Amino acid sequence: MWFAKSAAEVLSVLGVNPSTGLSGQEVESLLQKKGLNRLKDKPKKSLFSLFLAQFQDMLIYVLLGASAVTLFIGEYIDSVIILFVVLLNATLGVAQEYKAGKALEALHKMTTPKALARRDGKVIEINAELLVPGDIIVIDSGRYIPADLRLIETVNLQIEESALTGESVPSAKTASTLFADPKTPIGDRANMAFMSTLATYGRGEGVVVATAMDTEIGKIAKSLDDDHEELTPLQIRLAELGKILGFIAIGICLLIFLISSLQKRDLVEMFLTSISLAVAAIPEGLAAIVAIVLALGVTRMSRNNAIVKKLTSVETLGSVNIICSDKTGTLTQNKMTVVKTYTLDQTKVVPTEGNVLKSSVVENQLIKAFVLCSDATYDNGQGVGDPTEIALVIWADRFGLSKKELTAQSARIAEKPFDSDRKLMSTLNQEGSAYRVHTKGAIDQLLKVSSHALVDGKSVLLTDELKSRFLQVAEDMSNEALRILGVAFKDTPQIIGMEDMEQNLTVVGLVGMIDPPRLEVRDSIQEARNAGITSIMITGDHKNTAVAIAKELGIADSISHSLTGAEIDALSDEEFARDICNYRVFARVSPEHKVKIIKAYKAQGNIVAMTGDGINDAPSLKYADIGIAMGITGTDVAKGASDMILIDDNFTTIVHAVEEGRNIYNNIKKAVIFLLSCNLGEVIAVFFSILFYWPVALLPTQILWINLVTDSLPAIALGVDPGDKDVMKRKPRNIKESFFAKGAGVTILIGGSLIGALTLAAFYLGLSEFGYSLGSSDIPPDVLTNARTMAFVVLAVSQLFYSLSMRSTTKSVLQLGLFSNLYLVGAIAIGIALQLMVISIPLLAKAFQVKNLSFDDWTMVLGLSLIPLAVNEIIKTATRKP
Repeated sequence: MWFAKSAAEVLSVLGVNPSTGLSGQEVESLLQKKGLNRLKDKPKKSLFSLFLAQFQDMLIYVLLGASAVTLFIGEYIDSVIILFVVLLNATLGVAQEYKAGKALEALHKMTTPKALARRDGKVIEINAELLVPGDIIVIDSGRYIPADLRLIETVNLQIEESALTGESVPSAKTASTLFADPKTPIGDRANMAFMSTLATYGRGEGVVVATAMDTEIGKIAKSLDDDHEELTPLQIRLAELGKILGFIAIGICLLIFLISSLQKRDLVEMFLTSISLAVAAIPEGLAAIVAIVLALGVTRMSRNNAIVKKLTSVETLGSVNIICSDKTGTLTQNKMTVVKTYTLDQTKVVPTEGNVLKSSVVENQLIKAFVLCSDATYDNGQGVGDPTEIALVIWADRFGLSKKELTAQSARIAEKPFDSDRKLMSTLNQEGSAYRVHTKGAIDQLLKVSSHALVDGKSVLLTDELKSRFLQVAEDMSNEALRILGVAFKDTPQIIGMEDMEQNLTVVGLVGMIDPPRLEVRDSIQEARNAGITSIMITGDHKNTAVAIAKELGIADSISHSLTGAEIDALSDEEFARDICNYRVFARVSPEHKVKIIKAYKAQGNIVAMTGDGINDAPSLKYADIGIAMGITGTDVAKGASDMILIDDNFTTIVHAVEEGRNIYNNIKKAVIFLLSCNLGEVIAVFFSILFYWPVALLPTQILWINLVTDSLPAIALGVDPGDKDVMKRKPRNIKESFFAKGAGVTILIGGSLIGALTLAAFYLGLSEFGYSLGSSDIPPDVLTNARTMAFVVLAVSQLFYSLSMRSTTKSVLQLGLFSNLYLVGAIAIGIALQLMVISIPLLAKAFQVKNLSFDDWTMVLGLSLIPLAVNEIIKTATRKP
């Protein structure tokens, strides 16, 4: 607890003289002991380990089992095809993760900061990585803090700590202050400076007390080393489906052997048949189809300013019902902005948009006084200096008063720098042949050194009544969470000293500033609310400021909806988790609090997305179901911990991503239901052939062809079906909801039963053409081939037509528009063309044991193939709500 010790005590503990610093020998020894001042990188996964990780899936295990069995029984082509599907799935997964990793590496590249250190009595600039505890660091405006420091000397020092604490306003630092409370928040430790924060004003010196992983940033990085990986909702559903299909396949095999024993059939033949059924039960193309659909979703999202690091993260977005957002830079613009001005009896709201605004004479004097008493600059859209002063310069620029022109007209002659005791800054500027003092700072301090006030362009005596008016306006602005600055001036015929500047001033007025909300965020929050998603603000900023922004954005209605970090600490984990839904704003929180908040929401069964850009957001980004980092303002640590990166830092992109995620899940569900309906049809066709001692209607090679080629094309096309326009008007789905919920199981049963029955009907018609029935014995091979060809074509084509009905559970094909998904129309056309090729090209016909069909046969199979589509459309019409 360095912040609880005096500077002298800290120097004594570290054994260093601040006037000379460490010696070269001491530095060498400490470097050997402590190592370089560099955060440890997490070991990168090799391509091989990424590849192996793609196989940790129940559905993949089932497919590998099917491949092994087909290899064992000599069906080499089938085995190779199944392995190809597994490898395709793994390759797609690796390609996406590798590509996202490369994008992240590009975002990480940055130069190593330098530091001014006093060693052997000399101040030298060195690489920050070479710093050790005990080094004396010289701080000046514009430098990054290279390590955690206990400040030993400060002169008007201000440090911008938003990356670490979430506060957009720089913190004033005072070396002499002590903090006895061990729980003093990081943002309140005024005698400390932390690694990777930025000095914006003043100067100071500090002694290094922590480097590398021992710094506050290092502690955050350490918490990210824990490989906290949870399965996404889609992975959970697919794992369950894989188990079910695996058990079904095993159950079918056992049942066939039992039936075979009772029927006294050839056991080897029945083993081969049971493999046919197992192949029929498993949708071999599903894993690859899901990967392809997710990859296409990722591609669409990258065009919409979002980098997704893992394929499955896309779908998880669709389940999100809580979005926890950091305030600074995410909900707000991360730039202080003048929003209100006051000159006696005139309060004006400054528009947030537009330039060259009109101003009165008094307003002109107000603007001019503030700008001439500022050190910040603003050129070509870039501000340099203290954020508060940058806001003043930009405000002047919008009124057509450029700082360059003002300083050219009124050159600065002298200044009295700001300090935290006076809370004032003064400059002396030339005005023609005379001089003018401009003083800005806290309004209460300004009134103490003023004797007059400017009213309608004239200087009048500053009475108690006028003072109370200024103070009342300041209090009103403060209640709106505005940062308040006042300004005054004094004319003098000659140059005066600093001690005479802040006397008998004339108060001009004051301004109210805030880090304003992003313009588009309010609408996005409302859209999220309509979709059943609750937006939560989490910030290191003060409670009043956070609540004011939350009210403006529609996140919270009153201060009772907010909680501070200290108040969170006063609650037990159980109490906090129980009451968390009562709050919408969490202020003055530490990184540990953010993780606690995420865990509490998740304990209530919520799917949580966390957005942020600062180092302080990284642990919560990792623990959230979806961590979303900002690409422009985001720190490297935050990007590394996230699942998704917003290239444009736009909160609205998140809402679009949620919409994309919902549509992707819906499309994957359509594909799953379609594939399972088709597979059930195959199982029925084969199972009933065996049960009733009929010839088997389909061969394993034919089933595998349909599963991997004919079914896969429409399934992929369903996966890219145009999104449902009303998807964001519904609440998020329950994460425990299975693929078979909301009538999907019934759809599979009806569709599968129809497809299976019609396949057997086609098989029967193919036999009856030549005078044979299903129970006939000694059926000639060519007749059996003809019947199997008809069954094969009906099975394939009925599934292709049936896919049209899978696009919606309520709307008909005509309502959706037959050509509104051209990919699906194309998939059906290609599927039918492939079937024609298989039965028409002699080489393929021989491999699949099929033959060409007559015109009458084609008429018959096409008529049968349309029945599942027609029946499903009739059911939708009959059950549709008026």
